Amino acid sequence: MIALENSICSFDFDADYVLENKNVLLRPLVAEDMEHLLVFSENEPELWRYSLIQGGGKENLKKYLKLAISGRKNKKEYPFIVFDKIANAYAGSTRFYDIDLYHKTLSLGYTWYGKDFQGTGLNKNCKYLLLEFAFNTRGFERIEFRADNLNIRSIAAMKSIGCKEEGVLRSNCVSPGGRRDSIVLSILRNEWEGNVADMLLDKIKE
Repeated sequence: MIALENSICSFDFDADYVLENKNVLLRPLVAEDMEHLLVFSENEPELWRYSLIQGGGKENLKKYLKLAISGRKNKKEYPFIVFDKIANAYAGSTRFYDIDLYHKTLSLGYTWYGKDFQGTGLNKNCKYLLLEFAFNTRGFERIEFRADNLNIRSIAAMKSIGCKEEGVLRSNCVSPGGRRDSIVLSILRNEWEGNVADMLLDKIKE
């Protein structure tokens, strides 16, 4: 691992970052991706059960994409569309958000995949590419993850990639079902360089 303790943290919101390995490709989300994601929006309403921004149905998906793309224009977020190379199909979306260059921190979330892509190893491939990019290439020090504290599946997935639980924010935001408690997890760069990167790399090679 390359030590970046004295480096300047950087992120170019105008750049079209493409992250890929032999299994998956992530590229910037654009409005035209509506055609690739609509099938999930219309046929898999369970995907949005815990989502703070609803994307079920064509009109909601339009709003979802508009907000994501607007977040990038406002230099607050950077959304990706996920392409599964093994299945040769678009699988879902994920993004960086709350990007803070001064403190060298960002959050990783708004992640969802169609049901056929869940439990296939796709998520670990995506997370490895995103974490490697944030820590090794852009010089971030801390990556945060949040989820509805009732979303057991998502929490388990985050812990499986090396996230450490920090605590629960009680009734901290509005969700479709009312107010929610949000669990907060994170990975620090020294943890990434210490063993998380190698552990995750081993898992995606399995």
